[in-house]
Amino acid sequence: MENRQVVSEDEWLVARKKLLLKEKKFSKLRDELNLERRKLPWVKVEKEYVFDGPMGKVTLADLFCGQSQLLIYHFMFGPGWQEGCEHCSFWADHFDSVNIHIGERDTAFAVVSRASWTEIEPFKKRMGWKFRWVSSFNTDFNFDLHVSFTPEQVKSGVLPYNYGKYKAHIDEKEGVTAFYRDESGHIYHTYSSYERGIDLMNTTYNFLDLTAKGRDENPEAPQDWVRYHDQYRARQ
Repeated sequence: MENRQVVSEDEWLVARKKLLLKEKKFSKLRDELNLERRKLPWVKVEKEYVFDGPMGKVTLADLFCGQSQLLIYHFMFGPGWQEGCEHCSFWADHFDSVNIHIGERDTAFAVVSRASWTEIEPFKKRMGWKFRWVSSFNTDFNFDLHVSFTPEQVKSGVLPYNYGKYKAHIDEKEGVTAFYRDESGHIYHTYSSYERGIDLMNTTYNFLDLTAKGRDENPEAPQDWVRYHDQYRARQ
């Protein structure tokens, strides 16, 4: 940052207006991309998924809570884990604030993990989150959405993730999925995204992208600074 050019207000304004043209072009391209996303074909969900949660058994249809749209975040938290994923927790810290508003746009939200509800509950309580979180432990849900992987897949080191062949020895990955429920009660899978595709759900990154230093992360390990929010050092 020490080598950053410092100019007069007038010179800065010229540079800022030049960048503004690119920002406006990017906004229009983003609007076009969002429109293309909404035009994707749908896949009818034929399976009856039943999850475990604080109120007992709930179906995928129940998670809509009377809305026609449902967003699900696939949180990396496998059976037997002592804690949920640190980086998924970074994302989850933003969900409650958004959840206040998306219900006004006919949209419900839930988090799903393969860990049992008895494993999820104390971690959720520790983090202080209010959003709906359920366990898919006894279903194929995570496997069908390609965010959990069989022992054979993990052993092979090549996972069917992010619409390609992902080389890793890991049994859980992150993602987001959108569903639609019509007036007849039929449910459709309309969209899923993984890896950098979930950046849109992270408000902290959107804030940092406006600053001079940006995300200021280690290129070799971009999120090595992230901690559970109860483990950050207190700031004066």
